[in-house]
Amino acid sequence: MECDGLFPATTMPDRQWWAVLWPDPEAVLRSLGVDPEMTVVDLCCGDGYFTAPLAKIVGGHVYALDIDQQLLEQARIEVGRQGTSVAEWICGDARDLDDLIRERVDYVLMANAFHGVPDQTRLAHAMTYLLKPRGTFAVVNWRPIPREQTKVLDKPRGPKTELRMSPDQVRAFVEPAGFELADLVELPPYHYGAVFRVSADVP
Repeated sequence: MECDGLFPATTMPDRQWWAVLWPDPEAVLRSLGVDPEMTVVDLCCGDGYFTAPLAKIVGGHVYALDIDQQLLEQARIEVGRQGTSVAEWICGDARDLDDLIRERVDYVLMANAFHGVPDQTRLAHAMTYLLKPRGTFAVVNWRPIPREQTKVLDKPRGPKTELRMSPDQVRAFVEPAGFELADLVELPPYHYGAVFRVSADVP
């Protein structure tokens, strides 16, 4: 399947400095509440930096979705290199989740991409159709620190300063769609994880 149209201001960083930021991606995922009993969607999975450790934790019960076919191919290679597998590779727009994934899942991870989604409200509402009752949506974001201050390997990294979102800004989009903030996880040196749970009154 061919896909076009990257979200604005979303590009995949060089894997070398990604590893400098988070040398143990599996530990990051566990801190965000991922556990072996879950079925997970890695939303906007990019080159698979989190996809492979996700697959290891949950025994391959992962849907990996990205709008960029080339990044999906890189992710597929990385997952194979680490000796694991995913349930399905999906090329498509994250806002069309209800058409792309029919199974209701336990957990959705969106790392370093929420800031670039053109319609964040629509995306948040799509999650309530995808997740099981009391399911989890975790957003990993750069803290709203000026870009020139977020240096990795001696260079400023991450999205433009004006695109960075505070936890309260993320909550303003996600909670009205039927979520409640369950946890706010510090992910040094420059990130946080906002972990949302589907509200009890959402069927």
